[in-house]
Amino acid sequence: MPARGKQIGDIDRQWSVLSLLEWGEAYLRERGFDESRLHTELLLGRVLGLTRLQLYLQFDRPLAHQELGSFKSLFRRRLAREPLQYILGETEFMGLPIAVDRRVLIPRPETEILVEAAVATLKRQGAAPQPEVLEVGTGSGNIAVALGRFVPAARILSIDVSDEALEVAARNVAANGVKNVELRRGDIRAESFGPDRFDLIISNPPYIAREEVSSLQEEVRAYEPLIATTDGADGLSLFACIFTVAGASLRKGGWLFLEIGYGQGPAVLRLASAERISGGEFLPDYAGIPRVFRVQRSR
Repeated sequence: MPARGKQIGDIDRQWSVLSLLEWGEAYLRERGFDESRLHTELLLGRVLGLTRLQLYLQFDRPLAHQELGSFKSLFRRRLAREPLQYILGETEFMGLPIAVDRRVLIPRPETEILVEAAVATLKRQGAAPQPEVLEVGTGSGNIAVALGRFVPAARILSIDVSDEALEVAARNVAANGVKNVELRRGDIRAESFGPDRFDLIISNPPYIAREEVSSLQEEVRAYEPLIATTDGADGLSLFACIFTVAGASLRKGGWLFLEIGYGQGPAVLRLASAERISGGEFLPDYAGIPRVFRVQRSR
């Protein structure tokens, strides 16, 4: 292990792949970063164009001055708490590559629960052979891309108020070869889709209350787009709009799937009841917290 206090600015010495990995891991860990080894591996792998396995197969490879400089640049961004996904420019969602930058929210593992449940519903016996799907809040396009890939018979309309987010989503739709997704600028607070149009409506809307933003992790608060994090109010306003649209545009027997925030279950049920949408159930996330609300329209 490199000696404590060693500075990465000391570029006169010769660094190998292994010595830099060990240094980076210790440096990040001492500063309170989780998964410090993994992050160092991914950053160095990006600079050298190597996988994590290849790094260890070339553990004694010396770094050139330019390579070390490139690593330092990426490493300092992580030290400033910029999310690793933004630094790398990509992440993975349900096994699919998704490009991300500061224009869009980084997809979370919990959202895979939302999409997996929706995919299972769309593919089950008796479902519409060519289901019409509305996604509210395109973001990076991760939800629409996954639905399009895993339910190729579906026709998916995905809307967002952000032109910048739609640009990122279009890139991901094209990169994943998805042909059944239509991206469109739209605001759910002012949209009208007509009656009985959709077999499924899905959304992971901004559900953080305005007063809670200051308590978020620095990676989220300082880097991820505020418009994708909070509704600027109590965290529930967009749910109300989605329920209104679902009450008007969801077909009988159609489904609504929503990702919700911690402790929002009772409020979500009240909002649904106000639009004469009753019943439904909550699915837990990996920590056992109710995270997905799903309900079928019965009338």
